[in-house]
Amino acid sequence: MKTAKADLMVNKTKDVDEVPRNVVALSATSVTKDWEFARHQHRKAQLIYSVRGIIRCEVEDGVWIVPPLCAVWIPGDLLHSARGSGECYCLFVEPAAVENLPKTCCTISVSPLLRELLLRATEIPELYALGGSEERLIATLLDELVMAPVEDFYFPMPRDPRLRQLADMLLADPAEKITKGDWASRIGMSERSMSRYMSSEVGMSFGRWRRQLHVMIALQRLSKGESVQVVALELGYENASGFVTMFRKVVGKPPARYLFERTTLETASVPTIILPDHGEA
Repeated sequence: MKTAKADLMVNKTKDVDEVPRNVVALSATSVTKDWEFARHQHRKAQLIYSVRGIIRCEVEDGVWIVPPLCAVWIPGDLLHSARGSGECYCLFVEPAAVENLPKTCCTISVSPLLRELLLRATEIPELYALGGSEERLIATLLDELVMAPVEDFYFPMPRDPRLRQLADMLLADPAEKITKGDWASRIGMSERSMSRYMSSEVGMSFGRWRRQLHVMIALQRLSKGESVQVVALELGYENASGFVTMFRKVVGKPPARYLFERTTLETASVPTIILPDHGEA
């Protein structure tokens, strides 16, 4: 369910392309638990960052579930929808504003400095003065955005209608425990054909693809306070140990350590950026 403030932000995104500035920054705090932005598009590229909690963004060829201290980058003119919870920040960037920004949808890691710059950018006037301190802050923000590391938290969506059907079934019931051959039969393909199409369309094996989905769903649930044991069982694992092994294989560290490090970084102090008065050049 969308909140009034989320609706306000959606409406404002319709106007960002008309703002004669390279960057427009918006923020909104939801008044209920969840917010949702329906499918839409705009010429300016977009960065969506949630101070706490998970963001889920969907485009035609992928689903991004973005963990804390990350943001989702959406190139301009790309039809997309998003939902999440809590305080959300959006940055809209003219495609020609700076070189080397990502050309495809992706998840990026938000450093403490980039986070502070983003939050500070929402406080300056929409029509900030050109040539002054506020434009310099925007330029620094864009420099940090270009250097931000890309993270691999997304679930690629295939274009083949049979594989898209498979993706929809996995999203609807990620805990379903049947063999790869049974999945292939459900969508009217041989196991060999399904493997070949998977490699061609999403660039990974069926097993890797499904583990990626499990990690994304796990991050969404764990960040809300659910235990590793509960999440493991709901995803179809016999015990927490098997789930932790899978998570470590995909992410590189166990879920408790991953989330602890994210929470520690999120609550760590960040530098305070103070701009001179508007009248100062």
